[in-house]
Amino acid sequence: MLRARRLGRIAIGLALAFALASTACGSDRIAIAQAAKAPLSESEQASTIAAMRRAETATKPLVAIVAHNDGTETTDFLVPFGILSRANDVEVVTVSLRSGPVTLMPALTIRAQSTIDEFDRAHGRGADYVIVPAMHVEDDPGIVQWILSQRAKGATILGVCSGARVLGHAGLLDGRKATGHWDDVDRLRSKYRSMQWVPNRRYVADRGVVTTTGVTASAPVSIALIEAVAGRDEATKIAGEIGLPRWDASHDSSRFDLTGGVVWTAATNQLAWFNHEIVAVPSSDGIDEVALALIADAHSRTYRSRAIAVASAGDHVMTRHGLRLETTLASSADADVTLLPFGERPPVTALDVALDDIERRYGRRTRDFVALQLEYAPRE
Repeated sequence: MLRARRLGRIAIGLALAFALASTACGSDRIAIAQAAKAPLSESEQASTIAAMRRAETATKPLVAIVAHNDGTETTDFLVPFGILSRANDVEVVTVSLRSGPVTLMPALTIRAQSTIDEFDRAHGRGADYVIVPAMHVEDDPGIVQWILSQRAKGATILGVCSGARVLGHAGLLDGRKATGHWDDVDRLRSKYRSMQWVPNRRYVADRGVVTTTGVTASAPVSIALIEAVAGRDEATKIAGEIGLPRWDASHDSSRFDLTGGVVWTAATNQLAWFNHEIVAVPSSDGIDEVALALIADAHSRTYRSRAIAVASAGDHVMTRHGLRLETTLASSADADVTLLPFGERPPVTALDVALDDIERRYGRRTRDFVALQLEYAPRE
């Protein structure tokens, strides 16, 4: 007899297929993506970086990365933290709506370093930058009002991927140029009529608000922010350390769209409940946040697998830059697959490694389905 969880998966899979098909019909997303692609000039890139700079002060720039405890996108949150924390001239603090664990989606659980209230008590002048990932609850009044209070104190607000939806609820897209995840185009354009959608740019800065395209834009925009606050040399150094060859704002929006093949892959993978797997990601103190995020995120978007962090002892480990990651004992994880430790390779390359592994296990279509969700063009 099928368990209730399996019946639920089947129902979700059928609902997903119909929902995705409905989204594809009648959409003007393709027309937007195929708009004439203006090349990114050096002057436009320089202007974008300049628009991200703060006013000169004697203090280190303070970056707050905010999370909703009930669901915050894994890569949107961990990648900016892991990259910006490498910069000597930047102070980075993770902030959650309330105390306790933060559920990252689609995988992992962490504890932020501060709550919103604790941050406000410790930093009365506010942050210089607030990074807003995609959130499960995108209109929470506590998050929205806190973002607005930080903006009122002078913070630049940076929405990563569908974090743009949270910014929309705060009124920060109105009258501004903006971008976002390819699947948010129609939704944002219809809801925020005065917003000026910018296709073919990885990130866009306009009057104290920065938005990005899909999940994987979190890495280039983080390096761009380092360039804005610490200079080109520091940005180049850290980009080299993490394995990111370029971080300019150029992007080809036409590569990302919903197709019948994508709908079919999503539905059939979800319905194949008998083949769903738990993927264990070995974790220990000092694990790199960027590599961890990219591996766990990718393996949890196949609709065939879900990643969990496992450790040899204890219920948590501390990441490279001091974030508490909740873990499961490897001996009791009941995982179907245990990945090899990623090691000391440049962390951004973890995504290609994960996608290659996904292709080996589940096929090219599933690999491409995952890459599409992340708005990433995988290597061939």
